[in-house]
Amino acid sequence: MRSASVGQQCVECVKQGSSGARPARNVFGGASRPATGAVVTFTLVGINILLFIVELARPSLATDWEMLGYATYSGAYPLHGVAAGEWYRLITSAFLPPAVTGGGGLGGLGLMDIVFNMWALVFVGPSLERLLGSARFLGVYLLSALGGSVMYYYVAPSNAPALGASGAIFGLFGAWFVVSKRLRLDARGITTLIGINLVLSLVWRSTIAWQAHVGGLLAGALITAAYAYAPPKNKVLFQVGATVLIVAFAVVAVLIRTHQLTG
Repeated sequence: MRSASVGQQCVECVKQGSSGARPARNVFGGASRPATGAVVTFTLVGINILLFIVELARPSLATDWEMLGYATYSGAYPLHGVAAGEWYRLITSAFLPPAVTGGGGLGGLGLMDIVFNMWALVFVGPSLERLLGSARFLGVYLLSALGGSVMYYYVAPSNAPALGASGAIFGLFGAWFVVSKRLRLDARGITTLIGINLVLSLVWRSTIAWQAHVGGLLAGALITAAYAYAPPKNKVLFQVGATVLIVAFAVVAVLIRTHQLTG
């Protein structure tokens, strides 16, 4: 890896950029002019920070958007959560940190959560966006967030709420691991980073949604593998099909879990 103004770049990217010898399409099927401005990365950072500020001003947003399986608030009906038809929580929960207390102030790991997640997004996001292309990168991010929420939906108690972009960030870690293997780069750094963060997730499992971390990691690695190892013939069609298949799998998984909670 080499330091750059937009994060980290792989050695091959630096060499190709310096020589001007960009292939018409890279191994991931990206366009002949790869994404260089990291527009999606910094848009995601901006959205997360903006919603963090909104959450500080309106703490009830956390309750409305947090990941929740099936429960009531304060023991009063109606029931809320994904199983109650609030499917949007599977994604919206990934755009808010657990940042506020009832009075609207910072609490718990909220500030640390958003600082680490946004640092990690800026650190690995630009390079991944450049290699995968903006559309694929956005797909990896959102599917990782979804995968983290689905895993949390299955494993965590149905009345335990969760917030944070960590599932999506772990998905990017998994994506970078796959990309490193595909490009035959040294993957020891990202492997160590993943290992340390998984250990920390388990050590502080009472306050950290480790289920979302694992789910995001698996989803990010899986969809990136589909992008990275797609057959040369009909590469784009294969990648789109893999994306649709993973979304369909997530939908079926959510339907099954919902039936378990409400049946």
